[in-house]
Amino acid sequence: MIDRLRSAVFRRTAGILLVALVLAMSLAACEPKEDATDTGDGATEATPLVLASTTSTQDSGLFDVLIPAFEEAYPLYKVEVIAVGTGEALELGQNKDADVLLVHARAKEETFVADGYGTERRDVMYNDFIIVGPADDPAGIEGMSVVDALTKLASTESVFVSRGDESGTHTAEKALWGKAAITPAGDWYMSAGQGMGDVLKIASETPGYTMTDRATYLNLKDSLALEILVEGDTSLFNQYGVIPVVGAANPEGARAFADWIVSDEGQVVIEAYGIEEFGAPLFFPNAE
Repeated sequence: MIDRLRSAVFRRTAGILLVALVLAMSLAACEPKEDATDTGDGATEATPLVLASTTSTQDSGLFDVLIPAFEEAYPLYKVEVIAVGTGEALELGQNKDADVLLVHARAKEETFVADGYGTERRDVMYNDFIIVGPADDPAGIEGMSVVDALTKLASTESVFVSRGDESGTHTAEKALWGKAAITPAGDWYMSAGQGMGDVLKIASETPGYTMTDRATYLNLKDSLALEILVEGDTSLFNQYGVIPVVGAANPEGARAFADWIVSDEGQVVIEAYGIEEFGAPLFFPNAE
């Protein structure tokens, strides 16, 4: 009798333990797995989003307001900006070293998309290029058309500092020299291979002339001994576009940024930048 009771107790205890084990395993399976971005204190770390853009968007100060506004709207992403010339930005996209591009050399951008490196290209904003130089303007180009100004600079061999980096600004500059039927060469023509902010400083210190986007110039104006001498020519129009990269490491973030920057919310941030300090926007939103 005692043996039978012991056997029954053993079987019951074993059954209880088995049920407990199964229940524990079920609960463990139902618990959410800790995400790779979980910091361990209940917070999650934002996913990196690599934005390759021009030095002009960086040097103009636009990203100081644009990036925080995007990250506030999309806290899942932390933007890492690589500020280089447009040519290098496109190369980063081609090599999939960036998720999304914000650049300003339309023909190159359209080729980039046509070759299958970008999902699509959309207009974002525009401003204009200007030619700046010493206040005393030794070459006497103030108020001239772009072609006449470049022709005068070449004929007088006045120091001209070029980006020389296949950036959007350099691409536009080369097109304008071509329009003037001039191949600039000689000691007077300096190819810096630097970003816009650095080129403006070189031109200021040399002193010499250079072509720049208006936004970067205005943002750095107080530190430069340069004045606007040529502006308003239709050939100085400067359009920016956004392109998500095909095969990006963070395609969702790339799409989110591209959609946001052309949305009403993103466009308002762009339009407002510069008004308080300069009395007018430094960029003009024109997304469709």
